[in-house]
Amino acid sequence: MPLGPRPGAPVRPLVPFMKAKISCLPARSDWRRSRGFTLIELLVVIAIIAILAALLLPALTRAKLKAQGVQCMNSHRQLAIAWRMYTEDNQDRLLYSSANAASLNTPDASWAYTWCTGRIDFNGGNRSNWDPNADIMQSQMWPYCGKNLGIWRCPADRSFVTVSGERKSRIRSMAMNAYLGGFGGQPISTGNMSAYTLYRKYGEVSRPGADRVFVFIDEREDAVNYGNYLQDMTGYSPNIPALYRWLDLPAAYHGNAGGLSFADGHSEIHKWRDGRTSRPINDGGVIFDGSTPIASPNNIDVAWMQDHTTRPKQ
Repeated sequence: MPLGPRPGAPVRPLVPFMKAKISCLPARSDWRRSRGFTLIELLVVIAIIAILAALLLPALTRAKLKAQGVQCMNSHRQLAIAWRMYTEDNQDRLLYSSANAASLNTPDASWAYTWCTGRIDFNGGNRSNWDPNADIMQSQMWPYCGKNLGIWRCPADRSFVTVSGERKSRIRSMAMNAYLGGFGGQPISTGNMSAYTLYRKYGEVSRPGADRVFVFIDEREDAVNYGNYLQDMTGYSPNIPALYRWLDLPAAYHGNAGGLSFADGHSEIHKWRDGRTSRPINDGGVIFDGSTPIASPNNIDVAWMQDHTTRPKQ
């Protein structure tokens, strides 16, 4: 059968059909406009993103602080357990918080029984700042730490030193209560220390109790130096708040709060209540040397620290 229209049938024009099909497509300029955003629309999107970021950033910051606080408490707990394990293996004797006062920088017999020797500062030439072999790994506590160097430093401590052009994080921010073992087993005259109990054996901390005596504390990066944290006890007994003062200063890395561990093995993040306690960090240089008292009358944080450090001699 032949293809095509029957003879005599009218032929329908194709052009109108094609025109109809083509007319359904948008003009080229209209198509381009439909694929983009106007300036106002972009500004609205940017504004929404900025608002969301402003709402989310504080929450993210709080989450980060909380995570660092949890990690810090874990580090404190591990240090406190290591300290206690050493004590139990050595007839209840406590490690010294510092070497003999006259031998802080020169090795003597007291160094072998000091929890950590060496001085932290901002000098890249000082190996104590960045080399664990210099002090930490020589400590008699080190074998009880599970070879975990990270627990000797608060995760929120951002301090560093420069060594041969390379930035290296400082490896220690923790310090020990100076009344635990003292300076080579002895008190010093600074901070009214000689009038208060120096604990040489674990059983002695029963006054006021193992849960009331702190062992380790985060110390500020511009104050940490030797391994001890010496709390000035002036104004504690008799109670005269107007005489309160600091020697060493606690850190406030966790939202105006600092980490501590206690002789019973528990750790906590303690909130500082007085703004003078969490004053701004002086980046790049030690400004608190631990020997010059810093007056802080009526500071409730001083009172709390004194109450968790020691007791007057009986």
